[in-house]
Amino acid sequence: MRVMKHPILGPLKWKTVVNITVDGRVIPAVEGEPIASALIAAGIMTFRRTRVTKEPRGYFCGIGLCSDCMMVVDDVPNVRTCITPVKDGMAIKTQLDLERAGGDHGC
Repeated sequence: MRVMKHPILGPLKWKTVVNITVDGRVIPAVEGEPIASALIAAGIMTFRRTRVTKEPRGYFCGIGLCSDCMMVVDDVPNVRTCITPVKDGMAIKTQLDLERAGGDHGC
């Protein structure tokens, strides 16, 4: 499943297939598609976990309003993967909870 028409990013314009790394696993993605779309297409449904109970969170609103899809992207925590376009070579990690000022993002 790919997000072919995103309410914020618009329609997916097929470009180049690139590789991104998710928790050490290399997966193909369409350059410019939302990171979340590439993850779902690869069967990855957990994007972050809650700090206390470690419950999985993933794709929910799809328009950047909630915090369920936040991941660490290229060492930057709290990136909303539902509205962040894929770029070749991105390094993405599952995030533990949400980053707090000066805190550890738990990866």
